[in-house]
Amino acid sequence: MTRNSEDLFDCILMADDRFHVEGYREGFDEGTRQGMTDGRKHGALHGAKLSMEVSFYYGFGITWKCLLQNNTDAKARKRLKALESLIGLIQKFPHEDPQFETLQEDMEKVRAKFRQVCSLLNVPTDFSDYVKSGGSGGMSF
Repeated sequence: MTRNSEDLFDCILMADDRFHVEGYREGFDEGTRQGMTDGRKHGALHGAKLSMEVSFYYGFGITWKCLLQNNTDAKARKRLKALESLIGLIQKFPHEDPQFETLQEDMEKVRAKFRQVCSLLNVPTDFSDYVKSGGSGGMSF
């Protein structure tokens, strides 16, 4: 009889600890699931923004290259060389590897080259001037 009462007493005393541990595990699991969901959304949003920016720079470079490729003056050759450098950087950009170690550094190189090209072409360098985000001012197909 004493043994059963001790087990019951231990069960009652340990219930608080057991519930604490179970609550921690459930909270940890739920936090992990929510963190993964939030992380995916965050990554997709920023990946889409980066992709839009790189795509714009590439289209910008190709368009200006087409416009300048038939000019023979020295300024046009210098501009064309800078455009080809920008296009080359973008073509080597790690599009399919989001965990590429030097992704940020490579993106900064692309942005710097874009600013240089814009300076040579005498056009504004602010990417947001070219792409209007949100609402009816955005792109439509």
